[in-house]
Amino acid sequence: MNAYAIFLLYLLAILGFVAVTLLINRALGPKPVASATKLEPFECGAEAVDRLNVKAVPVKYYGIAVVFILFELETVFLFMWALGAQPLTGTLLLVFGFFLLLLVLLVLYVWKSGLLEDVRA
Repeated sequence: MNAYAIFLLYLLAILGFVAVTLLINRALGPKPVASATKLEPFECGAEAVDRLNVKAVPVKYYGIAVVFILFELETVFLFMWALGAQPLTGTLLLVFGFFLLLLVLLVLYVWKSGLLEDVRA
């Protein structure tokens, strides 16, 4: 049996297990009943002070979250590169330079787009 067939059988077994588990959960699990109390917003066990002051998060904050995740991932990759770059060769320095170039381009894009200035209160 070749490797692709084994992988396909493994994938089908995983998907089958997940499907059976979800079906059993739906059949045997609890079925909550929606009530007025259940549908109220819950915050720290306290009653809501002002229901009219509930606002959605502005879309511009999602851009900040994406940029934060990108920089955080690049920091993790930078640490992994620093730990794995033994011995240090010219090719590794070239790859590191390319990585830093991408990081600088990302910083310039964020700066030029004014993404960080848009969220000031």
